[in-house]
Amino acid sequence: VQLQASGGGLVQAGGSLRLSCASPKRTFSNNAVGWFRQAPGKEREFVAGITWRGEVISYADSVKGRFAISRDNAKNVVYLEMLTLKPEDTAVYYCAVGKSSRSISYKDISYWGQGTLVTVSS
Repeated sequence: VQLQASGGGLVQAGGSLRLSCASPKRTFSNNAVGWFRQAPGKEREFVAGITWRGEVISYADSVKGRFAISRDNAKNVVYLEMLTLKPEDTAVYYCAVGKSSRSISYKDISYWGQGTLVTVSS
């Protein structure tokens, strides 16, 4: 497994979770990293992205002000802090390493993590 996402679970609306994305075997400190999610019956969508230096690229409008992406290159980990969760945030969350150091897009991914399920109950 190249990339492992963890931290998902069941939480009530208004609650919070922190997702982690780590690679036990390879470094991605020179790459942009993104979080994506896929809800049941829907297409995978972009959530947040961060450059290799830790600058936020962007957030999806639906999570702005509630989610925060960050990274610790010394630990080779990228985080997604999710606050004030809503039922519509329920999805499998995937992290992905981009081919670029400063941008991330669905069509420009080097490799994906296996996903972690977030379920928000109302």
